[in-house]
Amino acid sequence: PIIVPPTPVAVKAIVSEETTSRVCQIELMPDEDCALGERHVAVCGDDEYVGVEITGIEIGPKRVKRAKGSEISTLWTRKIEEVMVRISIHDGWKTVPLFINVNGEEPFIVGESYQFGKRRVRIAQIKLRDGGVLRKDGWKTVARRIKRIYGYPS
Repeated sequence: PIIVPPTPVAVKAIVSEETTSRVCQIELMPDEDCALGERHVAVCGDDEYVGVEITGIEIGPKRVKRAKGSEISTLWTRKIEEVMVRISIHDGWKTVPLFINVNGEEPFIVGESYQFGKRRVRIAQIKLRDGGVLRKDGWKTVARRIKRIYGYPS
């Protein structure tokens, strides 16, 4: 008997980059499990490939946490190759906001000092996208997981 391997399905993927979104595609095998938080490569246009993290999965009108490739109507994703990190620098009576673009895998460590442009900032705590907060010196994470960094001039 001739065994025909399954062909991948192209699933519509909405790729979010801070203030803009665009429609791309992610190839999945029909029986491949896909879950929230997984990382994939989206194809945008003819030759642009973007690293993304899945933030939502739609099967028709329903939102689910996990589904097979053949069931999915739309994947909601966010770009993680390069991300914008929001920083609040508390300096006495005022707080200065700062926005920096960094690689999604860039590490940040509580208690360490970093140079952002002309400002030197010591990280006091890091608020994560999943709701957690890193407060202890030495605790670290990567930029793609950060919602906001809180720090003070050093």
